[in-house]
Amino acid sequence: EIARELTLKDEWRVGRVIARPYIGKKKGEFKRTSNRHDYALKPTGTTALDILKDNGYDVISVGKIRDIFDGQGITEAFRSKSSVHGMEQTIEICKDQDFKGLCFVNLVDFDALWGHRRNPSGYAQEIEKFDVNLGVLLDTLREDDLLIITADHGNDPTYTGTDHTREKVPFLAYSKAMKGSGELPETDTFAIIGATIADDFGVKMPEGTIGYSILDKLK
Repeated sequence: EIARELTLKDEWRVGRVIARPYIGKKKGEFKRTSNRHDYALKPTGTTALDILKDNGYDVISVGKIRDIFDGQGITEAFRSKSSVHGMEQTIEICKDQDFKGLCFVNLVDFDALWGHRRNPSGYAQEIEKFDVNLGVLLDTLREDDLLIITADHGNDPTYTGTDHTREKVPFLAYSKAMKGSGELPETDTFAIIGATIADDFGVKMPEGTIGYSILDKLK
């Protein structure tokens, strides 16, 4: 909290300060806990989340999404203990909550535990766990639900170093209402995701945004 306050000064305005608590007393024993917290700047303008919320839609966050947006545009937030827990929460939300809007989920373990740590075996096992829960989630989806799976960067667990890597990220979309399947066009901005979601709910993105909807290509 002290670091966040210091770095809010105009000459720095650091985008995010991440607190990663851990247990252990010496080298080789340290282990991160699930109590991570991201101290982020509020968005500098109106986001797709704000537009959805202002139009009466639910905007439910799972994982660190609430932290990343500093709560802006969020109507309900769930903190996750792990990526498996995050998927379990998402399944419960879709089963038990009759919500109308966006459920925005972040699964951090792929990045934090396996990608940065360059652990291919752990990464593979995490994918297998995700795949099991994805099957459950797909069965839970209603006819008019739209599922989008994407990422914000690469993090190849077989590469050198510990930084993010530069793969192109996936954009996978599925709905029971879709009549066909096929390859989507390659695009050059994440902004299509927000624009496509806004279009799906029939709301307009803020003036001046660079995103464009590809909803017509998902039908």
